[in-house]
Amino acid sequence: MADNRRKTFLLILITGGVLLVLSVLVWNFLNQPTAPAIIPTPASVEQVQRVSLEEAKAAYDAETAVFLDVREASSYNVSHIPGAVLIPEGDLIDRLNELDPSGWIITYCT
Repeated sequence: MADNRRKTFLLILITGGVLLVLSVLVWNFLNQPTAPAIIPTPASVEQVQRVSLEEAKAAYDAETAVFLDVREASSYNVSHIPGAVLIPEGDLIDRLNELDPSGWIITYCT
Protein backbone atom coordinates (compact mmCIF):
# COMPACT_ATOMS: atom_id res chain seq x y z
CA MET A 1 0.00 0.00 0.00
CA ALA A 2 2.80 2.43 0.90
CA ASP A 3 4.58 1.42 -2.29
CA ASN A 4 1.42 2.20 -4.28
CA ARG A 5 1.18 5.66 -2.67
CA ARG A 6 4.81 6.36 -3.48
CA LYS A 7 4.25 5.45 -7.18
CA THR A 8 1.13 7.64 -7.29
CA PHE A 9 3.03 10.53 -5.69
CA LEU A 10 5.91 10.18 -8.18
CA LEU A 11 3.47 10.01 -11.08
CA ILE A 12 1.72 13.18 -9.89
CA LEU A 13 5.08 14.90 -9.36
CA ILE A 14 6.34 13.97 -12.85
CA THR A 15 3.03 14.95 -14.49
CA GLY A 16 3.09 18.30 -12.66
CA GLY A 17 6.69 18.91 -13.78
CA VAL A 18 5.86 18.13 -17.40
CA LEU A 19 2.82 20.42 -17.28
CA LEU A 20 4.93 23.18 -15.73
CA VAL A 21 7.58 22.88 -18.45
CA LEU A 22 4.92 22.86 -21.19
CA SER A 23 3.23 25.90 -19.65
CA VAL A 24 6.52 27.83 -19.65
CA LEU A 25 7.20 26.86 -23.28
CA VAL A 26 3.71 27.93 -24.40
CA TRP A 27 3.95 31.20 -22.43
CA ASN A 28 7.34 32.00 -24.01
CA PHE A 29 6.01 31.21 -27.48
CA LEU A 30 2.92 33.39 -27.07
CA ASN A 31 4.85 36.32 -25.59
CA GLN A 32 7.57 36.62 -28.20
CA PRO A 33 8.03 40.18 -29.42
CA THR A 34 6.55 40.75 -32.85
CA ALA A 35 8.74 41.98 -35.66
CA PRO A 36 8.39 45.71 -36.20
CA ALA A 37 6.45 46.73 -39.28
CA ILE A 38 8.64 47.88 -42.14
CA ILE A 39 7.51 51.31 -43.19
CA PRO A 40 9.10 52.71 -46.33
CA THR A 41 10.79 56.03 -45.84
CA PRO A 42 10.14 58.57 -48.58
CA ALA A 43 13.18 59.90 -50.37
CA SER A 44 14.44 63.23 -49.16
CA VAL A 45 14.29 66.25 -51.44
CA GLU A 46 18.02 65.88 -52.07
CA GLN A 47 17.58 62.25 -53.21
CA VAL A 48 14.89 62.96 -55.80
CA GLN A 49 16.27 63.24 -59.30
CA ARG A 50 15.38 66.52 -60.95
CA VAL A 51 14.22 66.66 -64.56
CA SER A 52 14.77 69.75 -66.64
CA LEU A 53 12.01 71.12 -68.83
CA GLU A 54 14.00 70.09 -71.91
CA GLU A 55 14.41 66.50 -70.63
CA ALA A 56 10.71 66.28 -69.77
CA LYS A 57 9.70 67.58 -73.20
CA ALA A 58 12.03 65.11 -74.93
CA ALA A 59 10.63 62.23 -72.84
CA TYR A 60 7.09 63.36 -73.63
CA ASP A 61 7.77 63.57 -77.37
CA ALA A 62 9.52 60.17 -77.39
CA GLU A 63 6.90 58.62 -75.08
CA THR A 64 9.67 57.25 -72.84
CA ALA A 65 8.18 58.42 -69.55
CA VAL A 66 4.90 58.29 -67.70
CA PHE A 67 3.73 61.69 -66.52
CA LEU A 68 2.08 61.32 -63.14
CA ASP A 69 -0.28 64.06 -62.00
CA VAL A 70 -0.56 63.96 -58.20
CA ARG A 71 -3.15 66.73 -57.85
CA GLU A 72 -6.79 66.21 -56.99
CA ALA A 73 -9.20 65.23 -59.78
CA SER A 74 -10.82 68.68 -59.80
CA SER A 75 -7.50 70.31 -60.73
CA TYR A 76 -6.68 67.55 -63.21
CA ASN A 77 -10.03 68.07 -64.95
CA VAL A 78 -9.32 71.78 -65.42
CA SER A 79 -6.03 71.09 -67.21
CA HIS A 80 -3.35 68.44 -67.39
CA ILE A 81 -0.62 67.10 -69.61
CA PRO A 82 -2.29 65.01 -72.33
CA GLY A 83 -1.84 61.33 -71.53
CA ALA A 84 -0.88 61.99 -67.91
CA VAL A 85 -1.92 59.45 -65.30
CA LEU A 86 -3.93 60.87 -62.40
CA ILE A 87 -3.14 59.45 -58.97
CA PRO A 88 -3.79 62.07 -56.28
CA GLU A 89 -1.02 62.29 -53.70
CA GLY A 90 -3.32 60.98 -50.97
CA ASP A 91 -4.00 57.81 -53.01
CA LEU A 92 -0.44 57.22 -54.14
CA ILE A 93 0.55 54.60 -51.56
CA ASP A 94 -2.55 52.50 -52.27
CA ARG A 95 -2.18 52.76 -56.05
CA LEU A 96 1.57 52.33 -56.56
CA ASN A 97 0.91 48.95 -58.19
CA GLU A 98 -0.59 50.81 -61.17
CA LEU A 99 2.85 52.15 -62.07
CA ASP A 100 5.78 50.31 -63.64
CA PRO A 101 8.66 50.77 -61.18
CA SER A 102 11.22 50.05 -63.90
CA GLY A 103 9.89 52.86 -66.11
CA TRP A 104 10.65 56.55 -65.97
CA ILE A 105 7.97 58.29 -63.93
CA ILE A 106 7.87 62.06 -63.97
CA THR A 107 5.57 63.48 -61.31
CA TYR A 108 4.07 66.91 -61.42
CA CYS A 109 1.58 68.87 -59.37
CA THR A 110 1.21 72.28 -61.01
